[in-house]
Amino acid sequence: MKKDSPYYAKNEVDDIRTAIRKLKLNSLLGKRFERSEDDTLRELIFKNYRIIYQIISPEQINILSIHHHARSITNNPAFKDDD
Repeated sequence: MKKDSPYYAKNEVDDIRTAIRKLKLNSLLGKRFERSEDDTLRELIFKNYRIIYQIISPEQINILSIHHHARSITNNPAFKDDD
């Protein structure tokens, strides 16, 4: 997107950052991440993206991935099965 339209790419990034800031106020805003039994792994659906994060404490989360919905999550190295 940046190559085709830097203006829209910047707006998209700003919007994603705004969505992530909302997680600071409520880390349980997203649903449990479907590929894990770990309740601390969650995902927030925002526009065409899955923001996958882990709740470390009520005051801290770690963003693990911002993943476009059109791409298979199995291709994301962060979520490859090690078996």
